[in-house]
Amino acid sequence: MTSVISNVQPMIGIIGLGYVGLPLAVAFGNRYPTIGFDINVPRVAELRAGKDVSLECTTEELANAPHLSYTTDLDDLGACNVYIVTVPTPITESKTPDLRPLISASNLLGRVIARGDVVIYESTVYPGATEEVCVPLLETGSGLTMNQDFLVGYSPERINPGDKEHRLRTIKKVTAGSTPAAADFVDALYGSIIDAGTHKASSIRVAEAAKVIENTQRDVNIALVNELALIFSRLGIDTEEVLQAAGSKWNFLPFRPGLVGGHCIGVDPYYLTHKAQEIGYHPEVILAGRRLNDSMGAFVATEVVKLMASRGGIPAQAKALLLGLTFKENCPDLRNTRVVDIAAELGKFGICCDVCDPWASAEEAEREYDIRLVEPRTGNDYDAIIVGVGHRQFADMGIETLRGFGKPNAVVYDVKHLFPRHAVDGRL
Repeated sequence: MTSVISNVQPMIGIIGLGYVGLPLAVAFGNRYPTIGFDINVPRVAELRAGKDVSLECTTEELANAPHLSYTTDLDDLGACNVYIVTVPTPITESKTPDLRPLISASNLLGRVIARGDVVIYESTVYPGATEEVCVPLLETGSGLTMNQDFLVGYSPERINPGDKEHRLRTIKKVTAGSTPAAADFVDALYGSIIDAGTHKASSIRVAEAAKVIENTQRDVNIALVNELALIFSRLGIDTEEVLQAAGSKWNFLPFRPGLVGGHCIGVDPYYLTHKAQEIGYHPEVILAGRRLNDSMGAFVATEVVKLMASRGGIPAQAKALLLGLTFKENCPDLRNTRVVDIAAELGKFGICCDVCDPWASAEEAEREYDIRLVEPRTGNDYDAIIVGVGHRQFADMGIETLRGFGKPNAVVYDVKHLFPRHAVDGRL
C-alpha cells in the first residue's frame, strides 16, 4: 500500500487537546504541519489566543510552534495523514473502564482516514483494547482494512501534570505498531521530537500492558505505605519518622502515604483488573490496594474528628477549613481528586467544610463537585484546619498564618507533611 511511512511528509492531526494532547501538538508543531482538534469550542478559542489554562504549556511555547493550528471542524482533519488520539480514558461509577471518549474518537476518525494513513493511540487502556475496540470502529467507519489500507500504532502517554522537570521531551517514549513497518515509522516519528529517546515494543498489546502497569505498580506501593500509616497510627508512632529511619537503607523505596487521585494512578489499575476478570482471573493484590487507597480520605476525616473530640468534643455547627482540592500539589487538575472524600466524611459528623485552593478553577470545582471555593481570613471560626494538598502557597503561608484562620484551640492536621511534626496536631 502507498503510505505516509514511505514517501509523504507527515501531516499530523492530534485528537484531544488536554494535558496530553496539547504538549504533543506543540512538540510536533515545531517540526511538522500539525492540526490540534478538540470538540471543546472554548478550549480551542483559548489556545488560539495563546493561553493554556491547564498550565502544561506556556504562552511562549504555544507561540513557538510555527506549524501548529487548532480547529473544532472535522473537515479540517482531512488533509492529515497521521492521526494521534489523546482523549481521556476514565472509569465509571462502578469502577469499570469508560471507553466512550475513545470510541467517539475512533468513530470520528473512521469518517476521515484514507488509504495510506496511520492512526496512533496514546490513551491508557487494557492490553488488547486498541485492536479489539478501536480498530473495528476505524474499519467500519472508513470501509478500509488495517494493515491492508491503513496502519495503527500505539505510544502511551507519560505526562505528569504540573511536573516542570519531567516533560514530554525528557521522558522516554514507548512505541509500537500493527506491523514491523508501522512500528518503525511510529518509533522514528516520536524519536524526532523526544530527546530522551524511545523504547520500541514488540506489539501494541505489550505497549498497552507496559503503560497500565506503570501506575498500577505505584498504586500498590502507595497502598502498602498507607496501610503502614494505619498501623502506626494505632501504635502511636509517627509514620514519617519510621519511613525516614527505614529510608536510611540504600534499597528502601521512598513512597509516602497519601490520597491517591488523578487521572492515572487511581484509574489505570481498574483497566488491568477489568481485563483480568474478563479472562477469568480475579486480581487480589491490585484490588485490595485500590480499596485501601480509596479509604484514606475517610481515615483522615476520622482522625481529625478524634482530635476535635479530645479537645472537648465537636461543637454544634462545627466548621473545618480544607486547604487544597486538586488531586496533587501545584497543579490545577481536579480530575478524580480524593480530597473530596475528606469533606464528605466530615459531613457525616455534621461538620461543615469550606475549601480553599489557589490553583483550582472555581467554576470547575462547583460544576464537578458542587464545591464553592473560599478565601480564608484570619480570625475565622474554624474548629479544624486540614492541609489536604501541598500547594506551595500553603507552605509559604507558614503554620502561624494557617492557625490564625481558626479558633485558638483549632485542630491542624497535615496530610502532606508541609510542616514539622511538632507544629501540627496530627498528620498522615
